[in-house]
Amino acid sequence: MIASEPSSLRHNLKHIARNAWPVLISQWAGVAFGVLDTAMTGHASPTDLAAMGLSVSIYVTVFVGLMGVLHALIPILSQQFGAKQYHELGRTWGQGVWLALGLSVIGSTLMLFPDMWLSLSGDVAPEVRASIAAYLRALALALPFALVFRTIYALGNAVSRPKIVMAINLAGIGFKAFFNWLLIYGNLGLPALGAQGAGLSTALVFMISLAAGILVLRHDTFFRQFALRVGRIRWSDQKTLLRLGLPMGGSYLIEVSAFTFMALLVAREGTYVIGAQQIISNLAALCFMMPMAIGVSTAALSARALGARDPMLSRRISSAGIVLALTGAVLTVCILVLGRPLIVRAYTDEPHVAAVVLTLMPLLALFHIVDAMQCINSYLLRAHKVAFVPMLLQGLALGLVGLTGGWYLGLGPGRGMFDGVREALIPGSPQGAGTMWLMASVGLTLSAALLHSWYRRVSRLSLREDR
Repeated sequence: MIASEPSSLRHNLKHIARNAWPVLISQWAGVAFGVLDTAMTGHASPTDLAAMGLSVSIYVTVFVGLMGVLHALIPILSQQFGAKQYHELGRTWGQGVWLALGLSVIGSTLMLFPDMWLSLSGDVAPEVRASIAAYLRALALALPFALVFRTIYALGNAVSRPKIVMAINLAGIGFKAFFNWLLIYGNLGLPALGAQGAGLSTALVFMISLAAGILVLRHDTFFRQFALRVGRIRWSDQKTLLRLGLPMGGSYLIEVSAFTFMALLVAREGTYVIGAQQIISNLAALCFMMPMAIGVSTAALSARALGARDPMLSRRISSAGIVLALTGAVLTVCILVLGRPLIVRAYTDEPHVAAVVLTLMPLLALFHIVDAMQCINSYLLRAHKVAFVPMLLQGLALGLVGLTGGWYLGLGPGRGMFDGVREALIPGSPQGAGTMWLMASVGLTLSAALLHSWYRRVSRLSLREDR
């Protein structure tokens, strides 16, 4: 056992925040890609905009699930860095590259058959269907570069060098806007490709981003100490990565799918509710980025302490991460409450949509706080390389209680049973959407409680084993 470093709460908070803010900026930069695609294709044609909306849903579902598998690298590399196993770290990163390439084959194949996905969407106009297929083909080309770049993201966070990815992502926004201008609209003599052009520009940006990341890894003296190499595939290493990565990817998919199916289910309540649902979902996703950034940073530092055989320090870092995530969530809620009219006006000028959004926004405050708590606890468990049980707990809480319960009480056989509670908490809200958001909040609350209980159990076992 290694004696725990002296570390105050203030010290750990500063350490986590110092690593978290570049992660947050990187995530915002990633969101900017989607904003640029939506805004710029919206000016190209209604067909391209419709294709963009459906295509992005398919791409995000595939990418987020595969990205979650690759995020197994963060705790593994962090523990190796904490244990000063630099040679092993260099080899593990290379195995992550092989895993990213293998996953990209699966993901690209899934995107090359859009009719399989569109069978869930009813009748889609032929011109929209053709545009979706073209856009997804371009994104299938982008996926290998995006996933391999994600291994650099994992490495940067594991060794407390997140600013590298942040800088590359920020530069990528400029390239993305320029390539969109060229390829969507057909400027400088190029053909106007619409949605397909947006997909091709994404592929080009990820090629450039990956090339920039590799240049940094090769020439930065800090990274040379790890002797980073791809080498040959080692199946034992792949098994280790997948044992942790598959349930992590499953957890990511559960969270994304809950939002996707909620949107599909409430669509039956009409155009205004669909628009309001999109706005609330987007706000929730934007708010989620702060606890996610704090979670990534906390998990990396906590795993590093575990690698150094200092579970007490790991526990202190984890406690600081919970405090920081809760503080950030409360501050975010204050912004949502105080800036509610301005936020709604920024999203829509349609009075009916705005009215629905305003009825749902008070619930977003509770939703975000419990979402932040379940997020940080899931990352703390990943620092301990524990992912399978959390996936089951999230499936129970988010899938069964939140999504299924929301459908049953808001749109299914139990419709109306929850109306008294809904009207008391969010008066005037749509019956289906309001009930589903309430039950989603209940599911997140249950998920946060279960994950925290399991984290405390895992943490106690870690301390006991180190004595």
